[in-house]
Amino acid sequence: MKKIENILKKRILLLDGAMGTMIQEYNLQEKDYRGEKFANYESSLKGNNDLLSITQPKIIEDIHTAYLEAGADIIETNTFNANSISQSDYGLEKYIFDINFHSAKIARKAVKKFNKKNKDIKFVCGSIGPTNRTASLSPQVEDLSFRNITFDE
Repeated sequence: MKKIENILKKRILLLDGAMGTMIQEYNLQEKDYRGEKFANYESSLKGNNDLLSITQPKIIEDIHTAYLEAGADIIETNTFNANSISQSDYGLEKYIFDINFHSAKIARKAVKKFNKKNKDIKFVCGSIGPTNRTASLSPQVEDLSFRNITFDE
């Protein structure tokens, strides 16, 4: 049986908290979201928290570490909006794989460091949030049949 299953037989595991509110404490500006890689990008990137896994990996790792030190058993990757629908707001659809890859790598690094120093075993899980579009409601009050996304999308 896998280790997590053995642990779950003995106790409840705690999931970390919200990444977005922790990121807000850093008071990041547009240039922080851009980093070097996106310094000359044509659109605003401020608020794209998932992108910080590429442009500010230390901040994301520090947040993961803070949750681990606070007692979280499982930390979520910084990928709540790392999908084509959400990233299309920034024109960054082609970076989805990179965002997800770097987010998982950072979370794994934080857990590996923590596990090396502590007797408790901690884990990483992927995070998938809702998008900013819904196929169940119309964003246009005057046309209730309108949808700005399809189920397949």
